[in-house]
Amino acid sequence: MSGTLISADNTWGLMALTCGWVAFSIYAEQTWTWASKVSGAIVAMVGAMIMTNLKIVPTSAVWFDDIVWGYVVPMAIPILLFQCDIKKIWKESGRLLIIFLIGSIGTTLSAFIAFYLLEGKVDNLAGVAAMMTGSYVGGGVNFAAMADAFSVPSETVAATVVADNLLMACYFFVLIAIPGISFFRKNYTHPHLDEVESVGISDEQKTMAASFWGKKPISLMDIGLNIAISVIIVFLSTEVAAILADIIPKGNPVLAMLNGLLGNKYMMITTLTMLIATFGSKQMEKVSGSQEIGTYLIYLFLFVIGIPASIGEILRNAPLLFVFCGIMVAINMLFCFGFGKLFKFSLEDIIIASNANIGGPTTAVAMAISKGWIKIVGPAMLVGTFGYVIGNYFGTFVGQFLGA
Repeated sequence: MSGTLISADNTWGLMALTCGWVAFSIYAEQTWTWASKVSGAIVAMVGAMIMTNLKIVPTSAVWFDDIVWGYVVPMAIPILLFQCDIKKIWKESGRLLIIFLIGSIGTTLSAFIAFYLLEGKVDNLAGVAAMMTGSYVGGGVNFAAMADAFSVPSETVAATVVADNLLMACYFFVLIAIPGISFFRKNYTHPHLDEVESVGISDEQKTMAASFWGKKPISLMDIGLNIAISVIIVFLSTEVAAILADIIPKGNPVLAMLNGLLGNKYMMITTLTMLIATFGSKQMEKVSGSQEIGTYLIYLFLFVIGIPASIGEILRNAPLLFVFCGIMVAINMLFCFGFGKLFKFSLEDIIIASNANIGGPTTAVAMAISKGWIKIVGPAMLVGTFGYVIGNYFGTFVGQFLGA
């Protein structure tokens, strides 16, 4: 595209700007309070929007459309799932996994409810429902996968990210406040809260928190294995999905949905990675850096979705999308707290499970650590990571059913 400081065919220039701004976004989120509150995702996306509107970068280019969307996003998914051993999750996460799955069902039902309440008021709403189901069962990697799988326009994706992040800030504030509200203390058991209040948060726990978020060792072999295994999985999954899409007929609605599910490369990527992570868990546990590399690749995606975004479209659509996301979060919380009370789950398990649904494993772990609920830090990470696996299944089902 002509008329921009960096032309569409200047791939190295666009790569330099993208990678540079992503590095700044990560640094900002981890360094400055204001950036941590709005999230590195918003810093990355807003920076891209500003660059587009100032005519610094084009709205379309090979680097954005073909490389990041076509290669970076698919590679990120298996890398983030390498440590997802289903047997370990089932064995070690205990009751937290049950309430997490209940919340996932609530999230999926809420997508249908929100869709039918707002149908016709927001463009591409079926695609939004698929993205947010994937995201609110899993996380950002599922959001990216569903956005690509259902070809949701970038303007809609960007507006949804803005609405989602605004809602997330409100949601986390509510979750943090709940343990201090007398209604919840009276009606739910809270053993972890009682333990913290009786003994306080020890220096050892503070060290554990610092160690958990600290730097981790990673070798050249780790980098090589992460990338190689990821690329092989994406290649095999793409080929298998294409074959199944060709051989499964679409003669009736049931077969058409089956074709859409089994012919979806992201479903194949998720399934194959899950099998490798589960049955090759001993080998995969030796591969370090998966979470860091995968998250970095997702940040590249977050920058790129801000590139073609129309600020007018975002301002017009974000309020209704905020309502859409709000409906989903409210119903997820109703399911978690309602069934949690029915099945006598502790208040802490309910809060962390809902957090793992809506925010993903990192926010669930961060909240558990910040509250001093150290005994459920490990299970929080496990169930949140499990959400990465099932998020694509739930999101794809919703998208297919609603005709995205």
